[in-house]
Amino acid sequence: MGKIALYRKYRSRALGEVVGQDHITSVLSTAIKRGQFSHAYLLTGPRGIGKTSVARIVARLINELPYDDSEHIDIIEIDAASNTGVDNIRDLRDKANIAPAHAKYKIYIIDEVHMLSSGAFNALLKTLEEPPAHVVFILATTEVQKLPATILSRTQRFHFRPVSVEKVAAHLRHIADQEKIAIDDDALELIAARGEGSFRDSISLLDQLSNLDGQIAIDHVENILGLAPTQQIEKLADAVVKHDATSVLAILADFRAQGIAVPMVVDQLSRRLSVLATTQPKLYELIEKLIDVPRSANPELKLTAVLATFATKNTPTVAARVQYARVIVEEPSAKSKPVKKSATKTAEPKSPEPEPEAVAKPTPKLDVKLAELDWDKVIATAKRLNGPAGSLIANASHDFADGVLTLYFRYGLHRKKMDDQKYRGVLVEAIKNTHDGVPEIVIASGEKPKSQAAEAVAAIMGGGEPL
Repeated sequence: MGKIALYRKYRSRALGEVVGQDHITSVLSTAIKRGQFSHAYLLTGPRGIGKTSVARIVARLINELPYDDSEHIDIIEIDAASNTGVDNIRDLRDKANIAPAHAKYKIYIIDEVHMLSSGAFNALLKTLEEPPAHVVFILATTEVQKLPATILSRTQRFHFRPVSVEKVAAHLRHIADQEKIAIDDDALELIAARGEGSFRDSISLLDQLSNLDGQIAIDHVENILGLAPTQQIEKLADAVVKHDATSVLAILADFRAQGIAVPMVVDQLSRRLSVLATTQPKLYELIEKLIDVPRSANPELKLTAVLATFATKNTPTVAARVQYARVIVEEPSAKSKPVKKSATKTAEPKSPEPEPEAVAKPTPKLDVKLAELDWDKVIATAKRLNGPAGSLIANASHDFADGVLTLYFRYGLHRKKMDDQKYRGVLVEAIKNTHDGVPEIVIASGEKPKSQAAEAVAAIMGGGEPL
């Protein structure tokens, strides 16, 4: 005979052994001791957290029977998932009228009661309204929202809460010590986290890992679950937050090589980003997009596109853009007079923060020593390199001052195209072919400002005509 599964071996056998549900066990214990128990209970909450175990314990306490795993003729367990019809409940109702054979009460435990049909609920309702004095019902469900209000109103309801990772991990440690399972604390915490509050799922995974030889580490858990290495997920999240697109693509390629499923990567990354989002709320927008990735026709490509797009949108905050604008405005050029600091205050935007797409995106400086720029040669060269890109560049109004080339696009569609590295790369190449260096390039919306100060602020703040 095979060994007993650990989740069965360590199932709670008394209310005091139930972990993480003190708000329920204390009330039930007191009521039963006083003999003030109800004729119908409803236990709700996520799977694997002790609803059925509590139901069995309560059934024996009411009948003043010692707990054991054997069946009792007066404690009847029914799986509503396989007994959904009205005939099943009518049969139950007829048998409920018969007095218990050995115990004081006949107790019906109906698991997953939400699976009953409408007719079955109606048949059950009649018995719940006028139950025989010797009958107690204990109903359990993971989907309480599917129960009719008439059933809810005739039961005492107890909602089981998901158990914290810390409490699950501590319980797993107790079991591991009892079973002489050598396992790291980090591995237990990961098991508890992936169990999502379910004792049964967590203990079952520990049982599976117990067949390994030697010390069980966190990488064993990751391999069994098909998870990406935790450190790699943290590196990926870090690269996304830092807008390091190169590292993002490299890590995703590594995941593909390891055969890690995209839904698993999405789940792990979303969990990590949700932690970081508490101090960086902009990440919630990315998390929202990640949720849709597994449902995509091409999840792998969708994940790459979502993360690469976010990583390349290195948009500074409002405060950073304003500070950058002040630096440009306040630094006098050879052709203009110094601007007073008070002028920068009037230049600060009073309108709400523009959408990220409307913010100018500077290209890193390669050489700001260019004193002159032959724009006509640049356009001609760009058209030879790439016709569509050259036409797009020619459509922009421009200004070149202090080593900064600013392009202004009247239409948002044109500006967005120019933000694409494909088009921007043509511009950089065209300048390289016609000049000795490449200036800093800023892409902005709207018309070219009349003054240098206004031009600098508009370029950085995304000013111009509304898109």
